[in-house]
Amino acid sequence: MARRERSFIYAKDIMKITGRSKTYAYGLLKKIKAFFSKEDHQLVTIDEYARFHGIPVEKVMEYL
Repeated sequence: MARRERSFIYAKDIMKITGRSKTYAYGLLKKIKAFFSKEDHQLVTIDEYARFHGIPVEKVMEYL
C-alpha cells in the first residue's frame, strides 16, 4: 500500500514544529486563515503554512 501524504496542518503539528503552546498554535492558525482570506471552517494546508513563514514545504514535512 502506498504511503499517503497529509494535506493539512493542525495545532498539534505547529506545537511540535515550534515548541510553543497550544494557545500560540491556535492563534497562528487564525492568523494564517486571515492572511489567506479563509473562513473559520476551512483548514490550513501545509503549503499555506510554509508560504506564510517563508520556509520550504520539505522542511515542514520533516516534522510531520
